[in-house]
Amino acid sequence: MLAARVSTARNAQRLARSFATAVDSAGVKVAAVDRNQPTSAVTILVKAGSRFETKPGVANALKNFAFKGTTKRSALGTVRESELYGGVLSSSVTREHLALTAEFLRGDEQFFVDVLTSFVTSAKYTRHEFQEYVAPLIENDTTLALKDHATYALELAHAQAFRTGLGASLFALPHHSVTHEDIKAYAKTAFTKGNMAVVGSGIDQSVLAQLVEKSLNSVPATATASSTPSTYFGGESRIESHSGPHTLFIGYGAAGAPSAELATLAAYLSPKPSIKWSQGLSPIASAIPDGTSVQSVYLPYSDATLLGLLIQGPTPGAVKEAGKAAVEALKLAARGISEEELKKAAAKAKFAAASATESREGLLTTLGSQVLAGNSAISDATLAAFDKLSAASFTKATSSLIKSKPTYVAIGDAMLLPYADGLGL
Repeated sequence: MLAARVSTARNAQRLARSFATAVDSAGVKVAAVDRNQPTSAVTILVKAGSRFETKPGVANALKNFAFKGTTKRSALGTVRESELYGGVLSSSVTREHLALTAEFLRGDEQFFVDVLTSFVTSAKYTRHEFQEYVAPLIENDTTLALKDHATYALELAHAQAFRTGLGASLFALPHHSVTHEDIKAYAKTAFTKGNMAVVGSGIDQSVLAQLVEKSLNSVPATATASSTPSTYFGGESRIESHSGPHTLFIGYGAAGAPSAELATLAAYLSPKPSIKWSQGLSPIASAIPDGTSVQSVYLPYSDATLLGLLIQGPTPGAVKEAGKAAVEALKLAARGISEEELKKAAAKAKFAAASATESREGLLTTLGSQVLAGNSAISDATLAAFDKLSAASFTKATSSLIKSKPTYVAIGDAMLLPYADGLGL
């Protein structure tokens, strides 16, 4: 009855939103969305994430070298001028992309696009800047990642799931050997016209295209970065730790493009309620011990997906109990769920996918990813896949997923934390 009412309320066909059309500007793809907001943002998205790196940790190092000295201005000069304009500069790296972003008041795009493109075209990568500024940032990123059990578990999970490529860490090794020359060489191969896209928010696309054509005209137009196609392996890791919560990651991976079925499975498993302070109706929610958290993890990439549950609790016994509930929920989904449960999970997954583009960061990432994937018309048409989802395709995808070798990570008291087979995996 409830499902029927929901279906009736949605009987009007919804057209996919068209965000932008990518244009070619001197060999670089440019896309922008202007909603007449008072602030603007521009991101240069580069296929220079950790899966493409030539040396472990060099992608993280390049991220931390952003906005240091160039032939146009020193690092201090960049800071002073940016503050005079009231803008914010930031850099981030994922397993597939390096993002260089400037956020600023509308009308200041000429200066901030110049700051972004100057780093791409004329960064100096000096030894003293590396030793004084960059190396401490690299070390800090690694230290924080190792201390945060959730981050550490996901790093280990990627390594077990994919080994190379997507399995490469977002962080440098504790005693890395990355040098400023390594970073310079990596930047030279990464910063090419076919390897990057420039995306904007709150800025006219024609204006952005003109600035890009002027600033990036000298960038070489060589082949784009390539990586070995992802293959899923799975495996088990156990790390002894006496600080932080006891942590388990239970998951699976799948090679190929992300699918609505896997996104829906992640939504079905998620115990996060729709109403604050309520327990929710997830098959896991009622079995979670007090003080223990269970978080659904869905990480789609261009050619693979990692999906699972991250469990953290105060005692090995508590996370073991939650882990058993998680495994049982996975097996239940593989056997098939009711039509009402499927509709609910699909709606939850569709909302998550749609709302991801509502934030500025999400919009810029979505624009850039689609442009780098070769799409000229940028939209959220993929949301239609959730409306076409069937019980048969969901059960087939889920059962196929859990027939593969699981990816299992345990961090904490290794003597007491369960092994994968102890949870029924």
